Amino acid sequence: MNDTRQPAVTEAIERLREFMVQHTRLTVLTGAGVSTDSGIPDYRDDTGAWKCAPPMQHRQFMTSHAARQRYWARALVGFRTLHRARPGDAHRALARLEEAGGVRGLITQNVDGLHQKAGSRCVIDLHGRAEQVRCMSCGALRMRHDLHAELAERNPFWLKIEAEVRPDGDADIETGFADFEVPSCRRCGQGIWKPDVVFFGDSVPSERVARARAMVDEAEALLVVGSSLMVYSGYRFVRQAHASGKPIACLNLGRTRADALYSLKLEAPIGKVLAAAVATATGEGRAAS
Repeated sequence: MNDTRQPAVTEAIERLREFMVQHTRLTVLTGAGVSTDSGIPDYRDDTGAWKCAPPMQHRQFMTSHAARQRYWARALVGFRTLHRARPGDAHRALARLEEAGGVRGLITQNVDGLHQKAGSRCVIDLHGRAEQVRCMSCGALRMRHDLHAELAERNPFWLKIEAEVRPDGDADIETGFADFEVPSCRRCGQGIWKPDVVFFGDSVPSERVARARAMVDEAEALLVVGSSLMVYSGYRFVRQAHASGKPIACLNLGRTRADALYSLKLEAPIGKVLAAAVATATGEGRAAS
């Protein structure tokens, strides 16, 4: 029978520690909830509903110059938060668990690169990385900070704007984009620059999905951290693990799409619980005491 109680923090730490000790070769699937302590907002509330309007759709971005003006103007203001973000307790804990041999690999739905900055090595960035952009005509790659420097040079007024930041470096600005200049690719002269990430309405590259599925197959159990799994791209791996009879644990504040599939569901502060559970599972807590 699935256990969906909401334990106290100390109980959550102990039960997650037990899961880690019993299943020593985990694949971990993470979502936006692991990065909120780093100052990056998440998309959904604890019921799984959108906190704000859904993000940019792939087709809209590719077919509308006005949509691209809106996207890059808001990004020029909001991406500073993503760029300045540093790993939090959850990122560092998962990196330590991998170093101790407890993690087979990590699949993240985030595009912030914070798992790698914390020291995790075996990471699949399911939705790509926001730190670079790609020309959709010739395939040229460019670092995002370089494109933002050009955007700032062409649109200096936007550097003075302050706005509430939304997920993935978006800013909550609704008007005034008509004069925003968006450059084309310098190499081919006409290509559209797009963040090298999977937008809503687009598909995760099949090769990336295949690697993630293999990572789940090779693991002893699956641990979901900080994801509502409302998007199928992550939910599919929980279904895969469940179909294979693998134990699945989830640490997340609020409802998820896969609540009926877990063998252990914990609703508790993610960074605090994960850091303490990893410390005791790997012996760090006992060594320090």
